Amino acid sequence: MTAQRVMGVVLLVAALVAPWFAYPIFLMTALCFALFACAFNLLLGYVGLMSFGHAMFFGIAGYFFGHVVKAWDMAPEVGILAGVAGAAALGAVTGALAIRRQGIYFAMITLAFAQMIYFFCIQAPFTGGEDGLQGIARKPLLGGLIPTKDDRVLYYVVLAIFLFGYGTIYRIIHSPFGQVLKAIRDNEQRAVSLGYEADRYKLLAFVLSAALAGLAGATKAMVLQFATLTDVSAAMSGEVVLMALVGGLGTIIGPVVGAFIIITMQNYLAATGEFVLVIQGVIFVVIVMAFRKGLVGELTDWWKARRPAG
Repeated sequence: MTAQRVMGVVLLVAALVAPWFAYPIFLMTALCFALFACAFNLLLGYVGLMSFGHAMFFGIAGYFFGHVVKAWDMAPEVGILAGVAGAAALGAVTGALAIRRQGIYFAMITLAFAQMIYFFCIQAPFTGGEDGLQGIARKPLLGGLIPTKDDRVLYYVVLAIFLFGYGTIYRIIHSPFGQVLKAIRDNEQRAVSLGYEADRYKLLAFVLSAALAGLAGATKAMVLQFATLTDVSAAMSGEVVLMALVGGLGTIIGPVVGAFIIITMQNYLAATGEFVLVIQGVIFVVIVMAFRKGLVGELTDWWKARRPAG
């Protein structure tokens, strides 16, 4: 059994018992960001595309969810689907233009789109502007079969959503489609010479990553009952990069670990005020210098080195 599989089993068992030992709201928030980080990792870690604007998908899905549930008085399932569909549509538009460029030019195009979405959210009437979209009611799921006002019950709903998104990413990575994505990441010219339409594969991966980021954003809005400009800001895009790097790019478990580390730091170091950013920066520098493959990446290499040959 590989190190990542062992860690996955340990994390799953811990997740099942966690709400009885830790604050469920904190856990649900961390799971939402873990899914967001996994969605980003699908794009950067397995396709090699660096997005500086991934928060636009995360944040806009939260607004769509809130508007559908609050203004249209519809079920939360419909709100989540609306958030995912909206993020995927935005991803299709952004990706169709961005993938025409590579490297820093691709990253800057995504950043430019993210800034446009940010200012759109400030001006759009349904987002609440700088006040955000607040007071989103927690409605029961599946026609009343699953009550969501109990935090522990909602936690297991969020855990199921996370596992669905995580499983989807795992399946993508280990499918023939995922193998093509890795080939494009490693050597795009060779992949093209073999007959693969690289731009089409990259666009599909971009849309899938956007949709999964939207699933995370809509779920977060359901948990916290609000959507704000913070979720579509450039700072949020930088934060998800940090989560993926700390955990380990190109590893399936790494972004989950990175997200929990960052969210835990923010939660327990909040009393330090703005110094939390300084502390995060120091930890980030240390990890980049000492663990170049991220925590999970280095642990995986250590595990492989300890295993007997053959």
